[in-house]
Amino acid sequence: MKILVRGVNWLGDAVMTTPALLRLREAHPQAYIALLTPAKLAELWRFHPAVDEIIAIRQGQGPWSVARQLRARAFDVGLALPNSPRSALELWWARIPQRIGYARPWRNVFLTRAIPSHAEAAAMHKRSKAEILRALHHARPAVAYPAQAHHIYHYLHLTAALGARLEPLAPRIVVSEAEVEQARARFGLNEPAADPHPWCALNPGAEYGPAKRWPLERFIAAAAEIQRRSKCRWLILGGKNDMELAASLAAQIAGAPPPDTLRQRIPSERRVVNLAGQTTLRELCALLKACRVLLTNDTGPMHVAAAVGTPVVALFGSTSPELTGPGVPGQPCGRVLKASVPCSPCFRRVCPIDFRCMRELTVECAAATVLELAVRG
Repeated sequence: MKILVRGVNWLGDAVMTTPALLRLREAHPQAYIALLTPAKLAELWRFHPAVDEIIAIRQGQGPWSVARQLRARAFDVGLALPNSPRSALELWWARIPQRIGYARPWRNVFLTRAIPSHAEAAAMHKRSKAEILRALHHARPAVAYPAQAHHIYHYLHLTAALGARLEPLAPRIVVSEAEVEQARARFGLNEPAADPHPWCALNPGAEYGPAKRWPLERFIAAAAEIQRRSKCRWLILGGKNDMELAASLAAQIAGAPPPDTLRQRIPSERRVVNLAGQTTLRELCALLKACRVLLTNDTGPMHVAAAVGTPVVALFGSTSPELTGPGVPGQPCGRVLKASVPCSPCFRRVCPIDFRCMRELTVECAAATVLELAVRG
């Protein structure tokens, strides 16, 4: 059987699909499984045991062009992981006889099996300012979601339509030790064996919007405190849109008074290395694997770090760790820090009030949590 899986469009979501794809491979070990994915995510899947082939959608390539590319491949089954009309349309135009995806308006006609949302699925409702103020006024408890509302289960229920098991696996991205060494060598991160200082990572950005970003001054203060107490070195990571933010963070950390041992042994420019916007996706994966721990907002690299085995300290404000937290619910791959405030999660890009969900996450708590995981690692 030839199965085409239409992949999702964002980095964090792509990582959360890996348990479903691994279960699909388990259910159909002899099948030929191809993954149709945006070109920006294609390298994420290199060496992954769940897929036999990666088919990249070029930037700007329309659904008709994608479908023509697929038509001659004669796939037996198409599985649309996104909920968009386009993903179902691509499978229909490609003339794939079995087309499976979640039931949604404007696309059910393109599917041969429109799967209802599973019972514990939860929508990410963007609250209005009025709803937020009402929640605060009445001091309502924060919204709680069941474990199976996590997006990992959203994708597992789709592959279950092809006979795959529903039990979750930990998200997995495959990165070789050779790739880790190549990335370390390219960016000059190798350290003398006689005087090692562990690399830890910071990810201060979040593409969705500022409501997901812990204040920069708190990242700076936490980094200085962690470095003072652990003698670690910092690697700042992120995408091209994070470059200005990362440069400011790097300058502030480099300018802070270092611990005496670091002052003597490591020049200031090597106590923090800013690589935001400078890495390929594979290099980002490799560098995250090389780090002892990652302090991060809720964003794509958070999921990648967990999937390559690096503990994360994840800062959640406007979004919900019950829905999109790192790893599998109930199987810690680090720690989630989230304030218990009635207005969270609001799922807004910009906070319309006082940003209390992030302001209540203290430097002291974040630093202590990172140090605990770094020592354990």
